[in-house]
Parts: sequence; structure tokens; C-alpha cells
Amino acid sequence: MLPPREVLARYRIQDLLNQAEHARLVARLRSLHRTRRHAAKQVSIRATPAEDDNARLDQAQADEISSEVRVSTIELFFDLVFVFTVTQLTSLLAGEPTVAGVGRAVLIFGNLWWIYGGYAWLTNAVPPREPVLRLLLLAGMGGFLIVALAIPTAFDGGGVLFGLGYLLVTLVHTGMFLLSSHEHAVRAMRRLGPANAITAALLLLAAFTDGALQWTLWVAAFGLHWVSPFFTAVPGFPIRAAHFVERHGLIVLIALGESIVAVGVGMAGQGLGADRVVVAALGLTVVAALWWLYFDGEDERAERALDAAAVERASWLALYGFGYAFLPVLGGIIVFAAGVKNAVIQDGEPLAASTAWFLAAGVAAYLVGLAWFRRLLDIGPAGARLLLAGVVLPSAMVGLAFSPGAQLGVLAALVIGGVLAESAWMHRKGHKGSPAPACAGLRGAV
Repeated sequence: MLPPREVLARYRIQDLLNQAEHARLVARLRSLHRTRRHAAKQVSIRATPAEDDNARLDQAQADEISSEVRVSTIELFFDLVFVFTVTQLTSLLAGEPTVAGVGRAVLIFGNLWWIYGGYAWLTNAVPPREPVLRLLLLAGMGGFLIVALAIPTAFDGGGVLFGLGYLLVTLVHTGMFLLSSHEHAVRAMRRLGPANAITAALLLLAAFTDGALQWTLWVAAFGLHWVSPFFTAVPGFPIRAAHFVERHGLIVLIALGESIVAVGVGMAGQGLGADRVVVAALGLTVVAALWWLYFDGEDERAERALDAAAVERASWLALYGFGYAFLPVLGGIIVFAAGVKNAVIQDGEPLAASTAWFLAAGVAAYLVGLAWFRRLLDIGPAGARLLLAGVVLPSAMVGLAFSPGAQLGVLAALVIGGVLAESAWMHRKGHKGSPAPACAGLRGAV
């Protein structure tokens, strides 16, 4: 059996050879495409349809190879484990619908979303094809499972378990990056890794405190994560746009599905009365409208924006759009899921204030996040979604005055109406097919 050092050396050599072969093939295809176009111009002959089709095919093949890394099944498996944290956060909010409960959920989710994003960047730069990388990714899943199990008591007796799980997730993430043969990835992690380790240490330390000091440590960990890119970023970190957008789209899709699961969990043992069935159906309708808001071309425009951006800008676009803006997007899904979980329990009666506001604020936060996402990537108008966010907030009054079905019906009507109106307007204006100018939302950011 070979010693570990020699196994690692052989793996890195093979990885470098694979990259070199990949780069050579892409360069050759693009060179053939340029040569053919240049020859057609030189003889002043317009390319025949067959030649034009061949040229487009060459270019398409080159583009396909250059973005060949897609989301693998092990990454999807990883996401399913991560979404258990979403389930736990939903239960935490539903069970403790107070200001303190919301604060705990925000701090826990903010720290978890950062490190999940780190894994999305990791597998984008270092695809988990080799057995050693897959085993490490499985170890990271184990860390997320430990963290998820400890979420309900993260500020109480489960804080040590949460901190140890988070430390494991962080160490695996750093180790996998350092195993990469990509120099930019290694350099980035040498700068970011210590900040992540400090954050993990803060969360573990918080487990041995309580009161104001505990909250301070959690806030410090949250803040350090989200400001660290501004002093640890390595310029020129490349992004595989298709993989990156697909990975984040899948987590949105799974989280939306989890909100449907919350409806089923809330109805468990409650009986299938007509009012509850109507509430469940209206909850599904709202979730479907939220799905439509993102997957009706938003992901495609985001991918084009990342592809069109220069390498130096693309990494900032990815961080701002899929990191910062996705905080309210996914946070909104969690808040709405907590609201609908509690709403199905009430049988045709006016809602509790926390439930009514969770329903309204969850949808509003999702809309604000998508508007911010558009603004940062410059892929469409943000004003309509901000307006719709403002319009759905007062729907809480309907729930407080009437019933969960009434509020969910109003929410469904408002969001569906907004979706249809915006879709018609964008088709008429031609936004759907036009490429985005990619970097206008980041002027002066780098």
C-alpha cells in the first residue's frame, strides 16, 4: 500500500494532467472556430448554412466543455442533508415565535448559510470526482447532520454539539480546498481558512457561556463570516457559472419543497377537516408562485451575467448575488414555512399575531431578496418586486381578522397577480431573452 503522501502527490499530478487536457481541447475547438470565420471573411464569401451550423456546433462544443462541470449526485445528496437544518430552523421558529426565537434563527441560519456557500464554491472549483474527495464530502455531511440535530438547543445544552459539528464542517471544507491543485483555490483558502476557523471557535466558545456574552459571540461569528471576503478575497477566482447557478437553484427548490413538508408536519394528528385541506392547498399555491418568481428565467439570466463578466468581477457577482442576496431569499422561505406550519393547526379561526406576520414577512423577505439579487447582477428591474413585497405585508391583517385560509388566499392572489403582470411586462419589453450587462450592479465594489 502506498503511503498517503505519495497517493496525494499522484492525485495532484493526475488532476493537473486532466486540467491540461481539458484546456488543450477547449483551445483547439475555439481556434478552429476562429480560423473558419477568418477564412470566410478573407475570401469575402458568406458561409453556407451548413458551414454556419458547423461553426455554431464547434462553438457550442467548446462552450459545453468549458462549463462541463454540473451538479453531481453527491452534491445533491449533500444538499439534502443540509436542508435538514432548514427543517430544524422551521421547527425552532414555529415552536418559539418570539423576538428571541427569531434572533436565534437568524444567527444560526446566517452562520450555516455562509459555510454551505463555502461548500458550493468548493465543489465548483474542486469537483468531487476522486474517492478521497467524496469521502471528505461525506464527512462534511456528517458535520452538518450533527449541527442540524443540535439546532433546537444550540443556545442551551446542545451548544457544544453544535460547535463541534460546525468545527468539523469548517475543517473538512478547508482541507478539501487545500488538497486542490488549483493555485488560486489554495491561495484563497490560506487567507479565508483562518477566519472560518476563528468563527468556528467563537461558536464553540459560545456554548460555555450564556446571556449577553453568548449572544455577543454568536453575533461576532455572524459578522466575521460576512465581512471576511472584503479582507481575505483573492482576485481572479474563476467561477463555473452553469454549475454555480444550478447548485443554488437546487437548494432553493429543495427549501421550497421543505415548506410543503412543513404543511404535512403541521397537519399531523389534526384531522382532515375542510378548512385545513383548503389551507394546505393555498399554502402549496403560494409556494408554487414563489417557485415561479425565481425559476421563470431568473436563474438563466444570472448564469448569463456570470458568464459575461470578467473573471475579477464574476467572483464578486457570485458572492453578492448568491451569498448576500440569498440570505433573505432562503430566510424568507424558512419564515413562511414556520408560519404555514402553525397556520394549519388553527381551524378557521383568526391567526395568532406571530403566525400571521410569519406568513406575510416570509413572502416579503423572499421578494426583497430576489429584488436585491436582480439589482446586484443587473438582470432585470427590481422595483416591481419591492413594490409587491410592500403590498403583501398588510396581508397579516387579514389573517388576524379572519382565518389562515383568508390570508393565504390573499397572499396567493397577490403573488400570482404579480408573477403574471411582471411576466407579461418582461416579455413585452424583451428582457427575457436579452443578455444582462453583468457588472453594472458592482460599480466600485472591487
